[in-house]
Amino acid sequence: MSQSKNIEEIFEYLPHRYPFLLVDRITELKVGESIRGYKNVTINEPFFTGHFPDHPIMPGVLIVEAMAQVAGVLAMETKQTRPKDGTIYYLAGTDKTRFKRPVVPGDRLDIEAKVLVERKTLMKFACRAFVGEELACESVMLCVARRILGASD
Repeated sequence: MSQSKNIEEIFEYLPHRYPFLLVDRITELKVGESIRGYKNVTINEPFFTGHFPDHPIMPGVLIVEAMAQVAGVLAMETKQTRPKDGTIYYLAGTDKTRFKRPVVPGDRLDIEAKVLVERKTLMKFACRAFVGEELACESVMLCVARRILGASD
């Protein structure tokens, strides 16, 4: 079943908050299979003041982080866990990460992730980020579930 998620629902899946929440909406979610979402990139992002003042470009590591956050929502929904229950997914590794075009203010970064491997506490995803029809970034990401320190069982 395909599901969309607004920002309030995304808060239930991810522990991130401003200025580090890099997902604005989930547009499609197929549990155990795939997810699509997006980040609206605006000049108001705090990282643009220094990257770069006269030629603003979204840092590549934040594009990777945005893809990991979208994949994290899929992991949480697939495993039926939430941060409020004491579980979060950490980005444990990236492979084959390639940047194909810069992402600039005014772009909408469309992100997709597909499950490649699902184990008890580990998930591997094929992730891609687009601006329009152009591929901006692709990566294979490994996420691992961990209990939040201090969480009660």
